[in-house]
Amino acid sequence: MTTFVLIHGGGGSAWDWHLVAPELAARGHEVSTPELPIENESAGFDEFRETVVKAVGERSDLVVVGHSYGGFTAPLVADAIPVRLLVLLSGMVPAPGEPPSEWWGNTGFQDQSELSDEEKFFNGVPAELVAQAPAHARDQASAEWDEPWPLDAWPDVPTKVLTPRQDQFFTPDFQRHVAAKRLGITPDEIDGGHAVALSHPAELADRLTSYL
Repeated sequence: MTTFVLIHGGGGSAWDWHLVAPELAARGHEVSTPELPIENESAGFDEFRETVVKAVGERSDLVVVGHSYGGFTAPLVADAIPVRLLVLLSGMVPAPGEPPSEWWGNTGFQDQSELSDEEKFFNGVPAELVAQAPAHARDQASAEWDEPWPLDAWPDVPTKVLTPRQDQFFTPDFQRHVAAKRLGITPDEIDGGHAVALSHPAELADRLTSYL
């Protein structure tokens, strides 16, 4: 039995995966949705990694999925414990020694400032879920923003990059550019926007399980 370890993005929580988790369970898999200590001003990458490792416990046959800013933490987990597969879902791809604060300029990210936050992050998500989302958001007050990413190289683990076709925050063209330059990977694509776990949970579960 595979355990899918689902790591939320910046300001996120386990709620971000609340529709995908039962879909994966219905397909016969275990799911772990740890909440990173992002509200702790002293917590950095070490604490993020240890939070996930502790949540995994003794489980094995792990697929680690990092969504968006969770792309900084997912490879740290894959470097620390045996992992079958690493998946970046609209995921940020860090470079060795790169603080998150420098990632945006280093990758050439361009914000689409003409769009609202709802358009950038929640396009395609049902209105009732968009209305619920603020109650589950958390302040990203943690200490990793200016902390150099600690790995010397990407972990030696099979890696997939999955980009939603309608993502208006990390657009498919941008994701393809970063994945090719930093990992030598051509992303797979799936319908949905940045919050594809909320807009297309069954399709996402199908894609994740297809990687096994």
